[in-house]
Amino acid sequence: MSPQNEQGVRVVIGGTIDIECTINGEPVAVETEVRRSLSDVIRHEVGLTGTHLGCEHGVCGACTVLIDGKAVRSCLMLAAQADGADITTIEGLADGDEYHPVQQAMHDAMAFQCAFCSPGFILTTVALLDRKPDATGDEIKQELSGNLCRCTGYQSILDGAAKAVELMSETANPPGQPTADQASGERSDV
Repeated sequence: MSPQNEQGVRVVIGGTIDIECTINGEPVAVETEVRRSLSDVIRHEVGLTGTHLGCEHGVCGACTVLIDGKAVRSCLMLAAQADGADITTIEGLADGDEYHPVQQAMHDAMAFQCAFCSPGFILTTVALLDRKPDATGDEIKQELSGNLCRCTGYQSILDGAAKAVELMSETANPPGQPTADQASGERSDV
């Protein structure tokens, strides 16, 4: 039995833990050291190396993944905290050979140079647009301000995110198809 601290909480010192979660739609079960970060487990034990490690202090955003739809710095999270979570990495966005609309928009805008930071920017943009599909330029800038890029002047990344808003809007309302208001008979011009 593990020792307890003054509050009676069980303390685990060293050892391993079994973690079960879903990564990119696939069930994953790993045994890992209790001290391992989620980014280390994703990269070294699961083999998905698109999750990059830049600063390992949560400052740069290169290690961003989606956990239950929210952008999270995986270098700051213990893998044990992800037990039972639904995790999406950059490898899980595309549908076969078809880019996710955010990936396509960033590509079209030539947003990145070396692309080391791209997984973090892309996944942060996906999380933003999932909760606010009509994000404004200022909202995009605010959301992406927590990610660092050493190559660009950021404008091409912001342009790519704005293009993603357009692409996702077109996907939601293809030309020639009625909008939700039109389909329900409501008039949007009143």
